[in-house]
Amino acid sequence: MLPLISTVPQTLSPSLSFHFHPFPSFSTPSLSLHIPLKNTLRIRSIDAAQPYDYESHLRTQHLKSQSLKIAILGFGNFGQFLSKTLSRQGHTLLAYSRTDYTDIAKSLGVTFYSNPHDLFESHPEVVILCTSILSTEKVLQTLPFQRLKRSTLIVDVLSVKEFAKNILLKYLPVEFDILCTHPMFGPESGKISWVGLPFVYDKVRIGNEEDRISRVERLLDVFAKEGCRMVEMTCAEHDRYAAGSQFVTHTMGRVLERFGLDSSPINTKGYDTLLDLVENTAGDSFELYYGLFMYNKNAMEQLERLDMAFEAIKKELFGKLHHVYRKQLFGNADEGAEERPKVQKLLHNGAPPSDDVVKQETS
Repeated sequence: MLPLISTVPQTLSPSLSFHFHPFPSFSTPSLSLHIPLKNTLRIRSIDAAQPYDYESHLRTQHLKSQSLKIAILGFGNFGQFLSKTLSRQGHTLLAYSRTDYTDIAKSLGVTFYSNPHDLFESHPEVVILCTSILSTEKVLQTLPFQRLKRSTLIVDVLSVKEFAKNILLKYLPVEFDILCTHPMFGPESGKISWVGLPFVYDKVRIGNEEDRISRVERLLDVFAKEGCRMVEMTCAEHDRYAAGSQFVTHTMGRVLERFGLDSSPINTKGYDTLLDLVENTAGDSFELYYGLFMYNKNAMEQLERLDMAFEAIKKELFGKLHHVYRKQLFGNADEGAEERPKVQKLLHNGAPPSDDVVKQETS
Protein backbone atom coordinates (compact mmCIF):
# COMPACT_ATOMS: atom_id res chain seq x y z
CA MET A 1 0.00 0.00 0.00
CA LEU A 2 1.44 3.38 -1.03
CA PRO A 3 -0.05 6.27 0.98
CA LEU A 4 0.02 9.62 -0.77
CA ILE A 5 1.02 12.57 1.35
CA SER A 6 0.62 15.98 -0.12
CA THR A 7 1.68 19.23 1.46
CA VAL A 8 -0.83 22.02 1.71
CA PRO A 9 -0.02 24.56 -0.99
CA GLN A 10 0.92 27.99 0.19
CA THR A 11 -1.22 29.62 -2.49
CA LEU A 12 -4.44 27.84 -3.20
CA SER A 13 -5.18 28.84 -6.72
CA PRO A 14 -7.64 27.09 -8.95
CA SER A 15 -6.97 23.38 -8.65
CA LEU A 16 -8.38 20.19 -9.99
CA SER A 17 -10.41 18.27 -7.43
CA PHE A 18 -12.98 15.52 -7.51
CA HIS A 19 -15.75 15.20 -4.95
CA PHE A 20 -17.40 11.80 -4.50
CA HIS A 21 -20.37 11.04 -2.37
CA PRO A 22 -19.66 8.73 0.57
CA PHE A 23 -22.28 6.28 -0.68
CA PRO A 24 -22.88 5.12 -4.21
CA SER A 25 -25.69 6.84 -6.06
CA PHE A 26 -26.91 7.21 -9.57
CA SER A 27 -26.08 10.85 -9.66
CA THR A 28 -22.82 11.84 -11.32
CA PRO A 29 -20.04 13.18 -9.10
CA SER A 30 -19.67 16.89 -9.02
CA LEU A 31 -16.64 18.19 -10.81
CA SER A 32 -14.96 21.49 -10.22
CA LEU A 33 -12.02 22.56 -12.31
CA HIS A 34 -9.19 24.57 -10.84
CA ILE A 35 -5.74 24.98 -12.36
CA PRO A 36 -3.05 24.92 -9.64
CA LEU A 37 -0.31 27.46 -9.87
CA LYS A 38 1.89 25.92 -7.22
CA ASN A 39 1.65 22.55 -5.51
CA THR A 40 4.04 19.92 -4.13
CA LEU A 41 3.44 16.18 -4.19
CA ARG A 42 5.60 13.75 -2.17
CA ILE A 43 5.29 9.96 -2.15
CA ARG A 44 6.43 7.95 0.83
CA SER A 45 6.12 4.26 1.63
CA ILE A 46 6.62 2.44 4.89
CA ASP A 47 6.37 -0.86 3.02
CA ALA A 48 9.56 -0.37 1.03
CA ALA A 49 12.22 -3.07 1.52
CA GLN A 50 14.67 -2.19 4.30
CA PRO A 51 18.42 -2.93 3.96
CA TYR A 52 19.30 -6.29 5.59
CA ASP A 53 22.69 -7.97 5.82
CA TYR A 54 21.93 -11.66 6.22
CA GLU A 55 25.58 -12.71 6.58
CA SER A 56 26.14 -10.13 9.30
CA HIS A 57 23.05 -11.39 11.10
CA LEU A 58 24.32 -14.98 10.95
CA ARG A 59 27.72 -13.92 12.22
CA THR A 60 26.15 -12.05 15.13
CA GLN A 61 23.99 -15.04 16.02
CA HIS A 62 27.03 -17.34 15.92
CA LEU A 63 29.04 -15.05 18.20
CA LYS A 64 26.18 -14.93 20.67
CA SER A 65 25.95 -18.72 20.70
CA GLN A 66 29.70 -18.99 21.39
CA SER A 67 29.92 -16.20 23.97
CA LEU A 68 30.19 -16.88 27.68
CA LYS A 69 29.26 -14.94 30.79
CA ILE A 70 32.57 -14.83 32.64
CA ALA A 71 33.38 -13.50 36.11
CA ILE A 72 36.96 -12.51 36.95
CA LEU A 73 37.88 -12.60 40.63
CA GLY A 74 40.95 -10.45 41.22
CA PHE A 75 41.00 -7.59 38.72
CA GLY A 76 44.66 -6.66 39.05
CA ASN A 77 47.23 -6.57 36.24
CA PHE A 78 46.64 -10.12 35.04
CA GLY A 79 42.85 -9.95 35.36
CA GLN A 80 42.80 -6.78 33.27
CA PHE A 81 45.23 -8.36 30.81
CA LEU A 82 42.91 -11.33 30.23
CA SER A 83 39.76 -9.22 30.07
CA LYS A 84 41.03 -7.25 27.06
CA THR A 85 41.08 -10.37 24.91
CA LEU A 86 37.91 -11.89 26.39
CA SER A 87 35.99 -8.67 25.77
CA ARG A 88 37.33 -8.31 22.24
CA GLN A 89 36.06 -11.81 21.43
CA GLY A 90 32.55 -10.84 22.49
CA HIS A 91 32.21 -12.43 25.92
CA THR A 92 30.19 -10.81 28.71
CA LEU A 93 32.54 -9.91 31.56
CA LEU A 94 31.96 -9.29 35.26
CA ALA A 95 34.69 -8.54 37.79
CA TYR A 96 35.26 -8.31 41.52
CA SER A 97 38.31 -7.13 43.44
CA ARG A 98 39.00 -5.67 46.86
CA THR A 99 40.42 -2.58 45.17
CA ASP A 100 37.96 -0.35 43.33
CA TYR A 101 38.65 -0.72 39.60
CA THR A 102 35.31 0.68 38.43
CA ASP A 103 36.74 3.18 35.94
CA ILE A 104 39.28 0.75 34.46
CA ALA A 105 36.62 -1.96 34.18
CA LYS A 106 34.25 0.42 32.40
CA SER A 107 36.94 1.33 29.87
CA LEU A 108 37.42 -2.38 29.13
CA GLY A 109 33.72 -3.13 28.77
CA VAL A 110 33.58 -4.99 32.11
CA THR A 111 30.87 -4.67 34.76
CA PHE A 112 32.61 -4.17 38.12
CA TYR A 113 31.14 -5.34 41.43
CA SER A 114 32.34 -4.26 44.85
CA ASN A 115 30.64 -7.23 46.53
CA PRO A 116 31.10 -10.89 45.54
CA HIS A 117 27.54 -11.72 46.62
CA ASP A 118 26.13 -9.34 44.02
CA LEU A 119 28.44 -10.72 41.33
CA PHE A 120 27.57 -14.35 42.06
CA GLU A 121 23.85 -13.56 42.01
CA SER A 122 24.35 -12.57 38.36
CA HIS A 123 25.03 -16.29 37.76
CA PRO A 124 28.14 -16.27 35.56
CA GLU A 125 28.77 -19.47 33.61
CA VAL A 126 32.51 -19.32 34.28
CA VAL A 127 34.46 -17.94 37.24
CA ILE A 128 38.18 -17.28 36.66
CA LEU A 129 40.35 -16.94 39.76
CA CYS A 130 43.06 -14.34 39.07
CA THR A 131 44.21 -14.08 42.67
CA SER A 132 47.80 -14.46 43.85
CA ILE A 133 49.18 -17.85 44.84
CA LEU A 134 49.51 -16.85 48.49
CA SER A 135 45.96 -15.44 48.83
CA THR A 136 43.95 -17.96 46.82
CA GLU A 137 43.12 -20.36 49.64
CA LYS A 138 41.93 -17.54 51.91
CA VAL A 139 39.80 -16.12 49.08
CA LEU A 140 38.16 -19.49 48.43
CA GLN A 141 37.17 -19.74 52.09
CA THR A 142 35.23 -16.47 51.93
CA LEU A 143 33.38 -16.73 48.60
CA PRO A 144 29.57 -17.29 48.64
CA PHE A 145 29.49 -20.29 46.30
CA GLN A 146 25.90 -21.05 47.36
CA ARG A 147 24.76 -18.12 45.20
CA LEU A 148 26.14 -19.68 42.01
CA LYS A 149 24.48 -22.28 39.84
CA ARG A 150 25.59 -25.76 40.82
CA SER A 151 27.03 -26.44 37.37
CA THR A 152 29.34 -23.38 37.35
CA LEU A 153 32.81 -23.83 35.86
CA ILE A 154 35.66 -22.65 38.13
CA VAL A 155 38.99 -21.89 36.46
CA ASP A 156 42.33 -20.96 38.02
CA VAL A 157 45.36 -19.42 36.32
CA LEU A 158 47.96 -19.98 39.06
CA SER A 159 51.57 -20.75 38.19
CA VAL A 160 51.58 -23.80 40.47
CA LYS A 161 49.06 -26.47 39.60
CA GLU A 162 49.08 -29.28 42.17
CA PHE A 163 48.48 -26.75 44.94
CA ALA A 164 45.64 -25.14 42.95
CA LYS A 165 44.05 -28.49 42.16
CA ASN A 166 44.11 -29.62 45.78
CA ILE A 167 42.54 -26.49 47.26
CA LEU A 168 39.86 -26.31 44.56
CA LEU A 169 38.87 -29.91 45.28
CA LYS A 170 38.91 -29.12 48.97
CA TYR A 171 36.74 -25.98 49.03
CA LEU A 172 34.45 -26.18 45.99
CA PRO A 173 31.08 -27.98 46.05
CA VAL A 174 31.25 -31.34 44.28
CA GLU A 175 28.74 -30.19 41.65
CA PHE A 176 31.11 -27.54 40.28
CA ASP A 177 33.35 -28.14 37.26
CA ILE A 178 37.09 -27.51 37.72
CA LEU A 179 39.58 -26.52 35.03
CA CYS A 180 43.18 -25.88 36.10
CA THR A 181 45.09 -23.71 33.63
CA HIS A 182 48.36 -21.86 33.35
CA PRO A 183 48.80 -19.26 30.61
CA MET A 184 52.60 -19.30 30.56
CA PHE A 185 52.79 -15.62 29.63
CA GLY A 186 51.71 -12.33 31.11
CA PRO A 187 51.21 -8.62 30.44
CA GLU A 188 54.86 -8.22 29.42
CA SER A 189 55.59 -11.35 27.40
CA GLY A 190 52.11 -11.37 25.82
CA LYS A 191 51.54 -7.67 25.26
CA ILE A 192 52.03 -7.85 21.48
CA SER A 193 50.75 -11.31 20.57
CA TRP A 194 49.89 -14.69 22.09
CA VAL A 195 50.89 -16.62 19.00
CA GLY A 196 53.06 -19.62 19.90
CA LEU A 197 52.89 -18.99 23.65
CA PRO A 198 52.10 -22.12 25.71
CA PHE A 199 48.76 -22.50 27.47
CA VAL A 200 48.70 -25.51 29.82
CA TYR A 201 45.44 -26.97 31.11
CA ASP A 202 44.10 -29.95 33.03
CA LYS A 203 40.39 -30.89 33.00
CA VAL A 204 40.29 -31.87 36.65
CA ARG A 205 36.52 -32.35 36.97
CA ILE A 206 34.05 -31.78 34.14
CA GLY A 207 30.44 -33.00 34.08
CA ASN A 208 29.26 -35.43 31.41
CA GLU A 209 26.48 -33.19 30.10
CA GLU A 210 26.99 -31.94 26.56
CA ASP A 211 26.55 -28.28 27.49
CA ARG A 212 29.21 -28.49 30.22
CA ILE A 213 31.70 -30.15 27.88
CA SER A 214 30.92 -27.54 25.21
CA ARG A 215 31.44 -24.73 27.72
CA VAL A 216 34.97 -25.89 28.54
CA GLU A 217 35.84 -26.14 24.86
CA ARG A 218 34.50 -22.64 24.19
CA LEU A 219 36.66 -21.24 26.97
CA LEU A 220 39.77 -23.06 25.72
CA ASP A 221 38.96 -21.81 22.25
CA VAL A 222 39.55 -18.25 23.49
CA PHE A 223 43.26 -19.01 23.74
CA ALA A 224 43.40 -21.25 20.69
CA LYS A 225 41.96 -18.43 18.54
CA GLU A 226 44.78 -16.16 19.70
CA GLY A 227 47.35 -18.67 18.45
CA CYS A 228 48.43 -20.15 21.80
CA ARG A 229 50.17 -23.51 21.81
CA MET A 230 47.60 -25.61 23.67
CA VAL A 231 49.20 -28.21 25.97
CA GLU A 232 47.07 -30.62 27.98
CA MET A 233 48.91 -32.30 30.86
CA THR A 234 48.33 -33.24 34.48
CA CYS A 235 49.00 -30.76 37.26
CA ALA A 236 51.85 -32.95 38.58
CA GLU A 237 53.55 -33.01 35.16
CA HIS A 238 53.21 -29.24 34.89
CA ASP A 239 54.88 -28.60 38.24
CA ARG A 240 57.76 -30.92 37.41
CA TYR A 241 58.45 -29.14 34.12
CA ALA A 242 57.78 -25.66 35.51
CA ALA A 243 60.32 -26.08 38.31
CA GLY A 244 63.00 -26.71 35.71
CA SER A 245 61.97 -23.84 33.46
CA GLN A 246 59.81 -21.15 35.05
CA PHE A 247 61.35 -21.21 38.54
CA VAL A 248 64.91 -21.36 37.20
CA THR A 249 64.13 -18.50 34.81
CA HIS A 250 62.73 -16.33 37.59
CA THR A 251 65.68 -17.19 39.84
CA MET A 252 68.30 -16.25 37.27
CA GLY A 253 66.43 -13.07 36.39
CA ARG A 254 66.32 -11.97 40.02
CA VAL A 255 69.97 -12.88 40.61
CA LEU A 256 71.00 -10.79 37.63
CA GLU A 257 68.76 -7.96 38.80
CA ARG A 258 70.52 -7.95 42.19
CA PHE A 259 73.83 -8.18 40.33
CA GLY A 260 72.93 -4.95 38.54
CA LEU A 261 73.21 -5.46 34.79
CA ASP A 262 73.54 -2.23 32.81
CA SER A 263 73.29 -1.70 29.08
CA SER A 264 76.41 -0.58 27.21
CA PRO A 265 77.26 0.69 23.70
CA ILE A 266 78.80 -2.70 22.82
CA ASN A 267 76.04 -5.08 23.94
CA THR A 268 76.14 -8.52 22.36
CA LYS A 269 72.94 -10.37 21.46
CA GLY A 270 73.49 -12.69 24.39
CA TYR A 271 73.81 -9.74 26.77
CA ASP A 272 70.64 -8.18 25.37
CA THR A 273 68.88 -11.47 26.07
CA LEU A 274 69.98 -11.27 29.70
CA LEU A 275 68.72 -7.68 29.95
CA ASP A 276 65.34 -8.79 28.54
CA LEU A 277 65.23 -11.60 31.10
CA VAL A 278 65.81 -9.12 33.93
CA GLU A 279 63.11 -6.80 32.56
CA ASN A 280 60.54 -9.59 32.25
CA THR A 281 61.10 -11.05 35.71
CA ALA A 282 61.36 -7.65 37.40
CA GLY A 283 57.82 -6.93 36.25
CA ASP A 284 56.50 -9.75 38.47
CA SER A 285 56.14 -9.32 42.21
CA PHE A 286 58.38 -11.10 44.69
CA GLU A 287 55.16 -12.59 46.09
CA LEU A 288 54.76 -14.51 42.82
CA TYR A 289 58.35 -15.74 42.94
CA TYR A 290 57.95 -16.81 46.56
CA GLY A 291 54.76 -18.66 45.62
CA LEU A 292 56.62 -20.54 42.88
CA PHE A 293 59.16 -21.62 45.49
CA MET A 294 56.78 -22.30 48.37
CA TYR A 295 54.03 -24.23 46.56
CA ASN A 296 56.02 -26.28 44.06
CA LYS A 297 57.67 -29.20 45.79
CA ASN A 298 60.22 -29.47 42.97
CA ALA A 299 61.53 -25.91 43.41
CA MET A 300 63.88 -26.62 46.34
CA GLU A 301 65.68 -29.31 44.37
CA GLN A 302 66.24 -26.89 41.48
CA LEU A 303 67.51 -24.19 43.81
CA GLU A 304 70.01 -26.62 45.36
CA ARG A 305 71.18 -27.73 41.91
CA LEU A 306 71.74 -24.11 40.88
CA ASP A 307 73.78 -23.50 44.02
CA MET A 308 75.89 -26.63 43.48
CA ALA A 309 76.42 -25.78 39.80
CA PHE A 310 77.68 -22.31 40.74
CA GLU A 311 80.04 -23.76 43.34
CA ALA A 312 81.31 -26.32 40.83
CA ILE A 313 82.14 -23.58 38.33
CA LYS A 314 83.98 -21.57 41.00
CA LYS A 315 85.90 -24.68 42.01
CA GLU A 316 86.97 -25.30 38.41
CA LEU A 317 88.08 -21.69 37.97
CA PHE A 318 90.09 -21.67 41.20
CA GLY A 319 91.58 -25.05 40.26
CA LYS A 320 92.93 -23.54 37.05
CA LEU A 321 94.29 -20.61 39.04
CA HIS A 322 96.03 -23.00 41.43
CA HIS A 323 97.70 -24.74 38.48
CA VAL A 324 99.07 -21.37 37.25
CA TYR A 325 100.52 -20.61 40.70
CA ARG A 326 102.22 -24.02 40.86
CA LYS A 327 103.74 -23.48 37.44
CA GLN A 328 105.13 -20.12 38.53
CA LEU A 329 106.57 -21.62 41.73
CA PHE A 330 107.97 -24.91 40.43
CA GLY A 331 108.32 -24.34 36.69
CA ASN A 332 107.86 -27.44 34.55
CA ALA A 333 109.18 -29.89 37.17
CA ASP A 334 105.80 -31.53 37.72
CA GLU A 335 104.50 -31.17 34.14
CA GLY A 336 102.47 -34.19 33.17
CA ALA A 337 102.16 -35.38 36.75
CA GLU A 338 98.58 -34.25 36.99
CA GLU A 339 95.87 -35.07 34.57
CA ARG A 340 93.26 -32.50 33.55
CA PRO A 341 90.41 -32.75 36.06
CA LYS A 342 87.18 -34.15 34.68
CA VAL A 343 84.03 -32.00 34.65
CA GLN A 344 81.73 -33.22 37.38
CA LYS A 345 78.11 -33.39 36.23
CA LEU A 346 75.26 -33.19 38.68
CA LEU A 347 72.66 -35.92 38.83
CA HIS A 348 68.96 -35.11 38.51
CA ASN A 349 68.55 -35.14 42.28
CA GLY A 350 71.23 -32.46 42.68
CA ALA A 351 73.86 -34.79 44.22
CA PRO A 352 77.37 -35.38 42.81
CA PRO A 353 78.10 -38.84 41.37
CA SER A 354 79.02 -41.64 43.76
CA ASP A 355 82.54 -43.09 44.09
CA ASP A 356 81.51 -46.19 42.10
CA VAL A 357 80.42 -44.01 39.17
CA VAL A 358 83.68 -42.08 39.30
CA LYS A 359 85.74 -45.31 39.29
CA GLN A 360 83.82 -46.53 36.22
CA GLU A 361 84.49 -43.30 34.37
CA THR A 362 88.23 -43.34 35.17
CA SER A 363 88.72 -47.04 34.38
